[in-house]
Amino acid sequence: MSDELTTFRLRLRGLVQGVGFREWAIAEAKARKLDGWVRNRRDDTLELVISGSDAAVQDMLRACTQGPDSARVEKIDITREDELPTPGFRRHPTL
Repeated sequence: MSDELTTFRLRLRGLVQGVGFREWAIAEAKARKLDGWVRNRRDDTLELVISGSDAAVQDMLRACTQGPDSARVEKIDITREDELPTPGFRRHPTL
């Protein structure tokens, strides 16, 4: 079993603000023991950085395609990140 960490930046488009997505993402990431952060962006998208074991990150990626019940994810842009986030998972201010 590999201890290598996988880190991705996600940009979600659709109905992803005002539906509890940030709180949902924090709870889901913590349940998977992921590091990173989530924030709203002024262009009505949601941005996340998630880092952890490949299996946990892939599971979170799948979960983000749906999000909380009231969300409607239309598109996700995913890029690999080289820089690891600080430990823990938190909310960042809107950018």
